[in-house]
Amino acid sequence: MFVSRRRFLEKTSTGFGAAALSAMLSSEANATPAAPGQSLPDGAAIRQTHHRPTAKHVIFCYMSGGVSHVDSFDPKPELKRLHGRPMPVQVQRTQFNNNGNVMASPFAFNRYGESGLPVSELFPHVATVADELAVIRSMTTAVNEHAQGNFVMHSGFPFMGHPSAGAWCSYGLGTETNELPGYVVLQSGGAMPPHGGVSLFSSGYLPAEHQGSILVADAEEAIRNIRPLGTETMQKRRLQAAARLDSRYAAMTQYDSQVEAAIKNYETAFRMQTAVPDLCDLSQETAATKQAYGLDSADVQMAGYGRQCLLARRLVEKGVRFIELSCLPQSPGTGQAPNPWDQHSGLEPGHRTMSRQVDQPIAALIKDLRQRGLLDETLVVWAGEFGRTPFSQGSDGRDHNPFGFSVWMAGGGTKGGVVHGATDELGYYAIENKQTVYDLWATVLHLLGVDHTKLTYRYSGRDFRLTDVHGEVITPVVNS
Repeated sequence: MFVSRRRFLEKTSTGFGAAALSAMLSSEANATPAAPGQSLPDGAAIRQTHHRPTAKHVIFCYMSGGVSHVDSFDPKPELKRLHGRPMPVQVQRTQFNNNGNVMASPFAFNRYGESGLPVSELFPHVATVADELAVIRSMTTAVNEHAQGNFVMHSGFPFMGHPSAGAWCSYGLGTETNELPGYVVLQSGGAMPPHGGVSLFSSGYLPAEHQGSILVADAEEAIRNIRPLGTETMQKRRLQAAARLDSRYAAMTQYDSQVEAAIKNYETAFRMQTAVPDLCDLSQETAATKQAYGLDSADVQMAGYGRQCLLARRLVEKGVRFIELSCLPQSPGTGQAPNPWDQHSGLEPGHRTMSRQVDQPIAALIKDLRQRGLLDETLVVWAGEFGRTPFSQGSDGRDHNPFGFSVWMAGGGTKGGVVHGATDELGYYAIENKQTVYDLWATVLHLLGVDHTKLTYRYSGRDFRLTDVHGEVITPVVNS
């Protein structure tokens, strides 16, 4: 008696992720990228791009909580002159409406590199790669709350249910490896997803194989539940049995797309049983490399973020399409842990702690990619969900500011040592070359060789895309 495919998968613990064994075990065939427009045996496609790409990979350094742009990459001398005075312009409603007077930055700015790019003392290491950075000072968002801001920055929509940018990149371009997912989210040191949770890394209505896979860089089991049951021989026998049963009724039933996507996830998980431990084994990295990334630092947060940055480089070398890094919490277990840059009070010590965590590792990542010839094909994106106000909240904090803030990109076909756009003299509103999150992702897709208006997925009767119905490529930061 034949059993339906869905019933079989519901009742079998080892068979669900083991169908199509021939594709999984054909390592030599799977190691070779498909030609443009063709698929790898496991369905991960290297698709024909719309135009010649300059980037193949994206590393998204997400600064959850909202970095203050006027304290990092957008110096405002006028704040020093007006410090302590009432704001000279109308103040918009803020998250907590505990608004004070103009607050000067407690951090000094200097110019760096041949470009003379201004960088705050918060980022002395990133300042050494100033000539690699394309700083966009006129970014805006339509929301002013963390969860909505995080969803907008990840998916273009202020609520869950839509695919993350990483999922769109994986869906649109596939991956250059079938041993690892196309979209990997790195965590360490008790890092939590920003407000919004793991839905920020969702594949939404795209096939489930494109969702972000969380890899905990400092955990004994970096990705949960991929360890084999018993010996490798036993595991292969289970998979062979499942494949035989699957093939018997494959011709009798129409394949359900969601079931097929889940099977592909488990096929990848099978291959990851070997690939992930190898990826996380840093014994072959030199002492100098580990030191550059801060892995030997007494600052455990820096060491934890440094490990993520080093693994990001290794994931690029493995062919992973989109890698997202997660900030470590300043105080694990607190309400602020998902958004550690969120300094409504104590901005100076809070921002110093967070910048110390990420500054050296990110600079090391950029230098390492450059030294290995990988930066030209790897786009590094640094961004939070919004900026912060030029006036104080209480006495020593800053509230959320969605009206103008800074992000930057490096490598992947971007111009280095440039500033695009501007906020007003107080750093409150974007007034020159105002840009949106849609523009940011349109630019990322453009660098990957994709026309953002043509990367669509039909769902519920509508063609959805990462940039919704908006978005223009920010051409001034793109090498022609």
